[in-house]
Amino acid sequence: MTMSSQEQSLEVEGVRLHVVSEGEGDPVLILHGFTGSVESMACVSDRLREGFRVHRVDLVGHGESESPALSEAFSMSQCVAQLRALLKALELPSVSVIGYSMGGRAALSLAVAHPERITRLVLVGASPGLADSEQRAARRKADEELAERILRDGLEDFVDQWMANPLFASQARLGEAVLARARAERLRGSPVGLAGSLRGMGTGAMPPLHDELARLSLPVLCVVGEEDTKFRAIAESMVQTLPLGELKLIPGAGHAAHLEEPEAFAQAFASFASPSATSSQNEEKI
Repeated sequence: MTMSSQEQSLEVEGVRLHVVSEGEGDPVLILHGFTGSVESMACVSDRLREGFRVHRVDLVGHGESESPALSEAFSMSQCVAQLRALLKALELPSVSVIGYSMGGRAALSLAVAHPERITRLVLVGASPGLADSEQRAARRKADEELAERILRDGLEDFVDQWMANPLFASQARLGEAVLARARAERLRGSPVGLAGSLRGMGTGAMPPLHDELARLSLPVLCVVGEEDTKFRAIAESMVQTLPLGELKLIPGAGHAAHLEEPEAFAQAFASFASPSATSSQNEEKI
C-alpha cells in the first residue's frame, strides 16, 4: 500500500466491516458483487486512486467483514444502514458510489434511502430488483435452496458451479491465472456469510426499486458489458426512467465489465465524474 493507504475494521450498526482506503481526491465508495471482496474490486481502485480517494468495502458476510449469526444483519435495509454508518465513521458527508451486481443493488438502495449522501452513482451489471411478485417468490425459493446447499456442502462445489454460470463465460478471456486467483479468493469466503447474503440481499429478497427511479435526481451511470444482453436490457430500461441516467456500453465485455475491460471502465468513470460532465448532464435534462 502507498503512504496514503489505510486498512481498517470499523464497527457499524453492530457489525464489523473491513475497509481499504487509498489515493487522494474526491471520495469514491466501491461495493463488490456476491462472493466478491475488496480484492475483487482492486482492478477499479488501482486505476482511480491517483485522482480519487477510493474506499473499498467488504460487505457484510464477505471478505474480512463479519458474518454475524443474526439473519437480520443481512437484509438490504440493514446493509444500507451499515453503509450509511460507515460513511459517518469515515467522515464522508457525501461520496460517489460504484457498485457491481449485488453491490450495485446495495448502492442503488443506499442512494434511494439517502440521496443527500450520494454525489453520483455508477451501477455495473446491476438491477433495481424484481418488480413481479411471482418472480420474486421464485427467486427467493431458489436462493434459499442455494443457501442451504452452501451450508450443507461447503464452498468448493458451490464456487465451481457459480463460476461456471453462463453469465460469467466471457471472463474466460482473462486467462487461467486470473480465474484461479478469483476462485481462491471466493474459497476464502464464509459459508454463513454467503448464505445470509442470499437470504437477505438476494434479488428476490430485496424490496424492488423500480418506482423509486424517477425520483432519484442525482447523476446515475449504468455501465454494462456489450455482451451482457440480460443486464443491457435492464440498464436501458433504467436509463429511460432515471432523470439523470446515462448508459455506457463497454465493448468486448460481459457481466463484470469493470474486471474484463478495466481501462475502459476507468475512463468512463473519470469522464462521468468530471465537473464538466456533470454540468453537461444537467443542461441536457433541463
